Amino acid sequence: MNFIAIIPARYASSRFPGKPLADIMGKPMIQHVYERASRVFEHCCVATDDKRIADAVEGFGGIAVMTSTEHRSGTDRCAEALMHYEQHTGITFDVVVNVQGDEPFISDEHLVSLREAFNDPVADIATLAYPMGADDDIFNPNSPKITVSRNGYALYFSRSVIPYMRGVEQTEWAARHTYLKHIGIYGYRAATLREITALPQGELERMESLEQLRWLENDYRIKVCRVSAETVGIDTPEDLERLRAKLSKQVGNM
Repeated sequence: MNFIAIIPARYASSRFPGKPLADIMGKPMIQHVYERASRVFEHCCVATDDKRIADAVEGFGGIAVMTSTEHRSGTDRCAEALMHYEQHTGITFDVVVNVQGDEPFISDEHLVSLREAFNDPVADIATLAYPMGADDDIFNPNSPKITVSRNGYALYFSRSVIPYMRGVEQTEWAARHTYLKHIGIYGYRAATLREITALPQGELERMESLEQLRWLENDYRIKVCRVSAETVGIDTPEDLERLRAKLSKQVGNM
């Protein structure tokens, strides 16, 4: 199978404008993501709607694909970038891996897990889950949870705690059950990616503000791969400063 990693990156983030270009250890954030994705996938590109990001990517030797400013999600941006990349190269891809542009230290484990999920011929889409531990806040609505079938397919995603434990004090839930936190990185069969970006928004998606519920509502099979660690996402300038402080401390202890 032919795989391509596409990294959607936009400049106009409401919480952190210019985030893909933020400096981390002498490199823009997007370069860290690109270099890690390129370790696992032969074909990799950044899908952006901003020339500043495209110039930065091309400056470190990467491939940038310009896309519309009208996209509402990274999934939509990936679909357009795939079309342009295939037209430009003449290569037809079987699977697209959507790598978040704000996770500069994404691990090989995460990317390899997504790639290997498509050894399952039934999987239309693949994503990742992290078994939450005793120190994780299972009630945090900003950390969506997943329930998974016996064969490893997503049953439901929710900002609520799922499953609900009837007759058990909530303080005991985390100790009684291993809850799965969703890590929002996806792989899609190329045909599936084209189909899902044409679907109208569903009721469940509107209620929970989780686009993957649109895919479940339309009967796509989402393979869930369990991984041993979370990713390090950067949503705000404060997140970046905490990361820089952590990296500086690690360097100082070497």
